[in-house]
This record gives sequence, C-alpha cells and structure tokens, in this order.
Amino acid sequence: LHRYRHILGLWQPDIGPYGGLLNVVVDGLFIIGWMYLPPHDPHVDDPMRFKPLFRIHLMERKSATVECMYGHKGPHNGHIQVSSSSVCNNIVKKDEFSTKCNQTDHHRMSGGRQEEFRTWLREEWGRTLEDIFHEHMQELILMKFIYTSQYDNCLTYRRIYLPPSSPDDLIKPGLFKGTYGSHGLEIVMLSFHGRKAKGTKITGDPNIPAGQQTVEIDLAHPLQLPDIENLRDFSELSRIVLEVQEQVRREEQQQGEDEDGSQQAASPPAAQPRGGEGAEVEETAAGAERATQDKAPASQPFVLPMGVISRNEDYPRTCRICFYGTGLIAGHGFTSPERTPGVFVLFDDDRFGFIWLELKSFSLYSRIKVSFQNAEAPSREAFDEMLKNIQSLAT
Repeated sequence: LHRYRHILGLWQPDIGPYGGLLNVVVDGLFIIGWMYLPPHDPHVDDPMRFKPLFRIHLMERKSATVECMYGHKGPHNGHIQVSSSSVCNNIVKKDEFSTKCNQTDHHRMSGGRQEEFRTWLREEWGRTLEDIFHEHMQELILMKFIYTSQYDNCLTYRRIYLPPSSPDDLIKPGLFKGTYGSHGLEIVMLSFHGRKAKGTKITGDPNIPAGQQTVEIDLAHPLQLPDIENLRDFSELSRIVLEVQEQVRREEQQQGEDEDGSQQAASPPAAQPRGGEGAEVEETAAGAERATQDKAPASQPFVLPMGVISRNEDYPRTCRICFYGTGLIAGHGFTSPERTPGVFVLFDDDRFGFIWLELKSFSLYSRIKVSFQNAEAPSREAFDEMLKNIQSLAT
C-alpha cells in the first residue's frame, strides 16, 4: 500500500461545475476513497452521507489491488494513476491523481438509464421526480445526472486543505453544508484572511461552480440590526446594508487615492520592518473589531424579513453578530458574474447564514462535524495557493 500513501487526505474531483469532496483514509488493510455527500435538501443540520468510490488492498499477491466501488454490483477492477509530482524541501508532493474503471459494465443496470436515473435520484435527493413539482428544479436535477454520469469511468482529483485557524478567528474555520435554492445543499469552506472571511465552494452548480468564492464577509463592518419588528421590513434592512455598501465604497476609493498620492510623493521606498506603522494599523483595526464584538450582546433576536425566501424555515431565532458581506451571483454557465451586497449572520459556533439582498433569498450553513485526517495545510501560503488554484480552474 506504501506507493499510494500520497493520496491520503482530502480531494476535490473535477466534475465540471459540480465538484465534490473525497476523503482517502487507511482502514485496516485497505485504503478507501469515500465520497462525502451533503444530507438531503433542506435538512442542513443532518449528518453527511458517504459512499465508497474505490479501495486498494492486499490480496494473495504482493502488489496492491485497486478496485472500483461505483455502481451496485460490488467491487470490480480499477486503476489509480498518481501524477503532478513536485519537489519541495526534498519532499515529493503529489497534488493530483486519477481513477479509472476497467469494467464499466458493472455500473450499468438491467433497467437501463431510466432505472439508473431513478436510483441516483433516490440516493442524491431522497425522493422521486414526481415529488419535485418545480419545473426548473427538475431540469437542474436531470442536467446534473446527465453530466455527472459521464464521469463514472474516469475521474481526476485535486488536493484540498482544511483552512488554518488562529485565536482571533470569529469562529473555527472549516467545512459547512449550506442551502442554495433549487440547487439543493452544497459544501462550502469558510476561511479567515485578516479583516475578511471567505466562503469557497467545494461543491457547486451551473450558476456558481465549485472553486468559486460564494460569499465574502467584511469583518471590519459589523451591522446593527433593527429591532425585531422593524427587521421584518425588508426595505429597512436593505437601507441599512446599502448605507454600509456606500461607506465601504468611499473607504476603498479614499484608500486608493491615498496610495496613489503616497507613491507619487515618496522618495525611494525603504523596507518597512515587521511591526512597523502598517502593522500597527492592522492591529488597531483588529482591536477595534474585537471591541465591537465584545460590546455586542451575547445574542439578539433574529427573524428573516418578509419576502425573503428560505429553503429551511428551521433557522435559529437568535444570533450573535452580523456583518456586511457580498455574495457572488451569475447566470447559467457562470455568465455575467457579479458580487452583490448581503448580510452575514453568525448564529453560533457551528451555524451561520447569509441574506442575499438582490435575490431576496437566505442560505443557512451548518458545520460538517467530521474529523478529517491528513488534511492540514503544510503552511498558510500553501493553503492560499490551493484556494487560488481551485478558483482559477473553476473560472
């Protein structure tokens, strides 16, 4: 099994816009690749589901045997190719591998494509097509089946890391499952980057594909929600958010002008020591941010404004703090993408929400409580590089 040690950890399959989450682990005398699937829509607090895609084990022979586990006819002959090697500090690092099935007839069902679709629908959505009355949702489901079933014989995976954490983070970063309207539940990685937090899609859809940054939270701009009665009024919430959006725009414009002015006036720049004036500004901002959080009440009543659509009505009715943020929206095929204003709502250590102002829609996110092994980033730089890579591939 030793030659396959490089594939232990977390991976994202290249399945067009849909992505996925694969966890490769050692289990006794086996190495098994488990595909993790969100719970059925809209039950965001339910545990993740998982199914084996492949396994590697020792039979009578000395060399390891690779078996494909796809389909319903049991394990059958497969192949794994480990590629994309790079050497860093004399350590061979492998960031990509592919699986191939050598007996795809094991994936077929006697009832043909219709039976395969019905079985996939029960497993993926926990219901039949007749249960789904929304025509647009039916189209999206059928499209996903047709697209993903093309990949049942050969898949390529790219390594992903869990986000590093620091004591100043708002909550522990990690993987969350979230509601995305007719697209169902998707997996999002929440990571912290100084005064920003980012939600990156690990699974995606034809509008916003896997790898894209679905939400960005501006931790320097907390929002003071109106009292519970006024919060029900969407126009009141909209007014508050748009005022902050304008404030952010002015600050960014001023910052740009200050930088241009300082570049023109500066003599040859001297290297700024770590902990100099720039660092003090960052520390002051972080301190002010913490002070804002300290002053905020432990919890405050929360309710969605009238007219905001939520797949899951079972969201918490109290929250800790809210921040201004932006959410990425786009047309089918990731056409005309734009960042639009919204509200990040922190409920507790394991749940948060996002109100998409323009869509009048609400996404609820719940932490994935699985202890993934071999998934830590070797450094902060390696994690940031991984985020850049999966976003550029998605684009």
